[in-house]
Amino acid sequence: MKRLQHIGIYLLLAAICLVAGTTACSPEEEFDQTPYGNFDALWTILDQRYCFFAYKNIDWDDVYPSYRARLDDEMTDKELFGVMAEMLDELKDGHVNLSSAFDVARYWDWFENYPSNFDRTLVMENYLHQPDYQIASSLYYRVLDDCNIGYIYYESFSDPIGDGNLDEVLLAFSSCDGLIIDVRDNGGGQLSTVQQLAARFTTDEFTSGYIQHKTGPGHNDFSQLYPVTQKSADADRMHFAKPVAILTNRKCYSATNDFVSVMSNLPQVCIIGDRTGGGSGLPFSSELPNGWGIRFSASPIYNTQKEHTEFGIEPDIAAQLLSEDIEKGIDTIIERAKVWILTGR
Repeated sequence: MKRLQHIGIYLLLAAICLVAGTTACSPEEEFDQTPYGNFDALWTILDQRYCFFAYKNIDWDDVYPSYRARLDDEMTDKELFGVMAEMLDELKDGHVNLSSAFDVARYWDWFENYPSNFDRTLVMENYLHQPDYQIASSLYYRVLDDCNIGYIYYESFSDPIGDGNLDEVLLAFSSCDGLIIDVRDNGGGQLSTVQQLAARFTTDEFTSGYIQHKTGPGHNDFSQLYPVTQKSADADRMHFAKPVAILTNRKCYSATNDFVSVMSNLPQVCIIGDRTGGGSGLPFSSELPNGWGIRFSASPIYNTQKEHTEFGIEPDIAAQLLSEDIEKGIDTIIERAKVWILTGR
């Protein structure tokens, strides 16, 4: 945790919000416990704190009257929730969720309208050879049968990884020609785990991206860009310096998107597969007068070129999982990664 500049900056900003009570951190208005009051609270919280209005070219002022006109004092909670959920879809952001006792509003178009490019059963049976693979913390791993390449399947950055487990896994692959890290369908999790894993593939500290935060209620009220530092694991820990292929698809989101961005800075790393799903805004949570929770992107993270990755990261080598290969028990993207590791092409 001590190395997490991502988290450190964010917690510092949260602390400033709590202590200072600035308009960048909390709306000054008081809102009634009515459909109109709850709607206005939601709209205002997003208006003052959401971080991608300008980047996504969203006219939030124009959104307000069209959805508010659908309210009335007699509507049920579920009807109100439906209107609010539709309004939040205008943000096109998988980090935006409205939570009530009966439902959670979510935006899934960022991956549902794209090919999956992943077949978990195929991977488990034909590459990991279930149940013969090894498990270290939340990493499924083995040396692939037909070549001297290590393979790791990691389902979620919400699942912790022990430093000792990483030592054992990388030791097992120390004589391999390269390593495949498969994070397809990994929807994100903890940025601390991103930095912990990435630290095993560098011996030098480097700037892995940038972050900024809101400084006021205006849509363009942002701080300067602060560099985010990726550190190396301690010298007595196992590192891996040979070629590393990161496999991606559209369901690589949030912290996984950040992992791909961080790893793309390393010279021995190649991103192979489909464009990631994005989700580069650090989430923040607040509450409406009726107790419903709202979670949304509050602080944008940029790559080393100071570009947004909210809509995803393009792979170095584009590859699609072909239906004819699936029928043969072959994962097209894994096979493409093997070729790159063995030939450099």
